[in-house]
Amino acid sequence: MSGKILLQREGVVATIVLSHPGRLNALSLPMWRAVASTIESLNADPSLRCVVLRGDGERAFAAGADIAEFASERSNSTQARVYGDAIDRGMQAVRTSVHPTLAMIQGACVGGGLELAAVCDMRICGESSRFGVPVKNLGLVMGLGELQGLIGLVGRARALEIVLEGRVFGAAEAKDMGLVNRVVPDAELAAECAATVARIASGAPLVARWHKAFANRLADPRPLQDDELAQNHACFDTEDFRIGYQAFLAKKTPTFEGR
Repeated sequence: MSGKILLQREGVVATIVLSHPGRLNALSLPMWRAVASTIESLNADPSLRCVVLRGDGERAFAAGADIAEFASERSNSTQARVYGDAIDRGMQAVRTSVHPTLAMIQGACVGGGLELAAVCDMRICGESSRFGVPVKNLGLVMGLGELQGLIGLVGRARALEIVLEGRVFGAAEAKDMGLVNRVVPDAELAAECAATVARIASGAPLVARWHKAFANRLADPRPLQDDELAQNHACFDTEDFRIGYQAFLAKKTPTFEGR
């Protein structure tokens, strides 16, 4: 089996499951392509409030690349370029998803798994999770787009520490590095992620999408233009603002409509 991406839907939340039985959910070329196409299809659904990424089972989020397919898919630089383009498309799709994304991490989160988690908006892991990018032991580099996501998350010095040493380390150190937002007991991971998703989903969805777009734009060093600055005030023309404002005055919980 080359692995697959499973899509689950519950109300306003979509869950993308990385599934590669027997290989700790190692990411194959078809899986990278499916990550991109799945996220792109979800972008067209305005009813969504949050997307969760997780591994299949309890042993791993994703344990890097599927080394078994290297002989057929990454045996030379020409093949590797095609493969790398698929990785970049998958990561870019997650990074620019219009919906908030949460990585629910249990077990191994290494190599490509860590790269994918790094471009999610938030990461929550169980205390027994393990992290690292030991590609130096294979004589491989982390591509520019992959490294960019890690540097954006933890900074240049930490990112270089991860790739130059190639260590696999625990959840507490990952939290100290800034790789994850929260570490919880393994038995509480599902509940903590569900509570986090509920808080995200209860907010005005247009505001969540604007905040994501703002954060992505601010990572670009180009000066902000007037039309971009005007987006700061567009929320005042939405029905969600009217709903939220009136609910605040009435001391009630708002029910946002996403318009």
